[in-house]
Amino acid sequence: MGGKRFTSAEMQLRPDPRYGDRALSRFINCLMRQGRKSVAQRVVYDAMDIIQDKLGKETAPEAPKEAIEVFRMAVENVKPFVEVRSKRVGGANYQVPLPVKQKRAQSLAYRWIIEAVRGEKGRPIANRLADELYGAAKKEGKAMTTRDQTHRMAEANRAYAHFAN
Repeated sequence: MGGKRFTSAEMQLRPDPRYGDRALSRFINCLMRQGRKSVAQRVVYDAMDIIQDKLGKETAPEAPKEAIEVFRMAVENVKPFVEVRSKRVGGANYQVPLPVKQKRAQSLAYRWIIEAVRGEKGRPIANRLADELYGAAKKEGKAMTTRDQTHRMAEANRAYAHFAN
C-alpha cells in the first residue's frame, strides 16, 4: 500500500469562486466557523479588496500587482521549515527539531495567520486580516513572529536533533 494520502479532501476541495485558487479556498474553510462559509468568504474577499486598494497606493516597483499574489507571498513567508516536537527518551522529554512537511507547513501558516487576526480585537475582521496578510507578505506581523519563534526554538534545541527518527 502507500502512495498518495489525503485523497478525498483534496479532490473535493473546490477552487474559490473569485480567484479560482484552491489554497485560498482552503484558507476560507479554515477561517469558517460553525459552517458559515458565506460569512468567511465575505470576510476574505473584503480583506482582498482592502489589500487591492493598498496595492493601488503602493509605489515600490517590486510590489505585487494582485491581492491573490499578496496572499500567496504571505502564506509562503509564514510557512515554517522546522518545528520542535516532544520526544520521550529514557524518562526525559526532549524538544526535538524536525523538518515540517509541505502540507503541515501550510496548515500551520493558515492557523498562525488566523490566530493573529482573531487575537486582535476592536476592528472589523476583514481589516485585521488584510493588515496581517499584507504584513506577512512584507515579512512582518504576528504570524511572522510566531514562525520566527518556532525557528528559534528549533535552533536552540539543535543538540537533540539526533533523537529525530
